[in-house]
Amino acid sequence: MPTTPTHFLDLDALDTPTLRAIIDTAATLKKARKTPKALAVPHGAVLAMIFEKPSTRTRVSFEMAMHQLGGSAVVLNAQDMQLGRGETIGDTARVLSRYVDAIMLRTGPHEGLLEFAEHAEIPVVNGLTARSHPCQIMADILTFEEHKGPIKGTIVAWLGDANNVATSWVHAAARFGFTLRMATPPAFAPDPDLLTWARAEGATIEVTTDAQAAVTDADCVVTDTWVSMGDKDVEARRAALEPFRVDEPLMARAKPDAIFMHCLPAHRGDEVADAVMDGPQSVVWDEAENRLHAQKAILVWCLHNGRLPAKAAARKKTSRKTAVAKSASRKTSSKKSASAKAKKTSAKKTSARKAPAQKTSAKKTRAAKKSTKRGGKR
Repeated sequence: MPTTPTHFLDLDALDTPTLRAIIDTAATLKKARKTPKALAVPHGAVLAMIFEKPSTRTRVSFEMAMHQLGGSAVVLNAQDMQLGRGETIGDTARVLSRYVDAIMLRTGPHEGLLEFAEHAEIPVVNGLTARSHPCQIMADILTFEEHKGPIKGTIVAWLGDANNVATSWVHAAARFGFTLRMATPPAFAPDPDLLTWARAEGATIEVTTDAQAAVTDADCVVTDTWVSMGDKDVEARRAALEPFRVDEPLMARAKPDAIFMHCLPAHRGDEVADAVMDGPQSVVWDEAENRLHAQKAILVWCLHNGRLPAKAAARKKTSRKTAVAKSASRKTSSKKSASAKAKKTSAKKTSARKAPAQKTSAKKTRAAKKSTKRGGKR
């Protein structure tokens, strides 16, 4: 066990090469019918999944991720644990570290996640907090690049509340190099400190209250539910966010080949119209599936102590291909050599057959000349 566990807490805590390697590994895992041995988790590895908030995609995708990687998962709800009866976060983290190999936490206050990671002796993964949702954005980046190619240099438009998912999009803009346009009501604008950090990191973040301006010529349009768990003043939120609904006229302002994404669950008729959600530009179902593949790559990275064996596997594959190519080249060279030898042998035989005939012809010519000379003397 490493001295310092490899946590996956937020995108802003990791550098671009690491995040890119995780995305590339996710793509590799998705293409593979079976998990390559180099990418399997250690034999018998167990992931503890703690849910303080209800979940569909996070629960199923993480559990299936561990299963497909060769491990297993156990589900722990706050009401079923001593954590919900007064045991401290730190003590819970220490105890679980003795039983399992990694912990995924889906909770409320971000501070709880950080405290859990501080005391855990094993990797901790942020399955969602009130601050951020990094696993979702890794799946979104994977989805974007499947449909549109590299995300660097493109334009992503975010519409609605600058919530925890939007925060992770800001982090991603800084790490992956795309322009993020955020259209929000003034009361739901992004945190100024978050924007200051992102711009200091070189990110291009444009904030506006005009949904149409944000979407114009965008490569991707993203939104999220207007009302999240725990939100109050539901009707006031809906009234403020009404101009930011993604419908067909708004989507038409994006590029013709733009895609639409939503992390789900969607409240149809609120943040998105049915025609967009079910339309040809929607990639929400691919996006949901990619939670599985992105989280498999995250777990591999965590459980292999921050290393991604995919590179080694790729090198081995390349080495095998090179070996096969060299072998084929040697075979071809041998065939050519054998062919050349056969031609030389054939040429010698032909030359040998021609030689007696040439000698006989020469003898006849000399005999004819002698005969002619004798005839002349007579």
